[in-house]
Amino acid sequence: MPVTALVSAKSSGVTTTALALTLASKRPSLLAECDPAGGTIRAGFLQGEATAGFGLYHLATAERTGPDALAHAFASHLWSMDQAGHRKLLPGLTDPGQAAALTRTWPALSDVLHVLADDAGYDVFIDAGRLALESGHLHPTLTPAPLLHQADLVLLVVRGTEQSLTLARHLIDPLRTELTERGNGPEALGLLLIEDGPYRAHQVADALKVPVLAALPADPATADYFTTGGRPPRGYGRSPLLRHARTATEQFEAAVSRREIQRQYPPRAANPQLAGVLQRLTERSGPRG
Repeated sequence: MPVTALVSAKSSGVTTTALALTLASKRPSLLAECDPAGGTIRAGFLQGEATAGFGLYHLATAERTGPDALAHAFASHLWSMDQAGHRKLLPGLTDPGQAAALTRTWPALSDVLHVLADDAGYDVFIDAGRLALESGHLHPTLTPAPLLHQADLVLLVVRGTEQSLTLARHLIDPLRTELTERGNGPEALGLLLIEDGPYRAHQVADALKVPVLAALPADPATADYFTTGGRPPRGYGRSPLLRHARTATEQFEAAVSRREIQRQYPPRAANPQLAGVLQRLTERSGPRG
């Protein structure tokens, strides 16, 4: 299953989106709250049930002991978000000042997340927060760069507003370059659109020159529940946000699978007539007519 990292140019609902995807997935799923600016799920959605003695920061000490200690600490600091234990959370930092201690922990944590996805079949989502750049590259402390480098998908979360697109536009080229030079390639970059504003998916993709891999509706009642916790709204299980999030997780898996097929079986350059055939076969089939 894919490891998907979500980022934004500014507050665009990354945490709410990541929660929706994790809770809606048809498979076991995990959300790693890795925003160096601090996590909000602990105090919001969980309403303080998970104390500060629980979560991401404690992995830094374990990583310095060794891989086995890190794996044990990781398992010990996961919080179950459902009774069956199929939806798990690694709660984020309680203090942004703790972020510097995690700089050398990110690569090892990324390895653990990929083992969980590849060997245990989990959908893994990373809330990487707001992107921070330094000299045209991801900031080594204010962004969990190794998690983005190794992710199967890096989704820039945007809203369909002029303000959101303007802020995102300045991040596209540096992020694409970063993934080309240090990550899984520019094809790992996609957009996740929150349908809040006048611009539709095809307009957003044209404006930013990046494909929109999924679109989620603006659903204030469910989003507020994910932000503040408490009693879920009426019809929560059938809410538009969860229904579309469930579809989105399947779209992400399909996108990663197509890319892997294209890497293994690139079009034959020697025969121009056959070039692109594989790409067309692996694309989603459109309506016939």
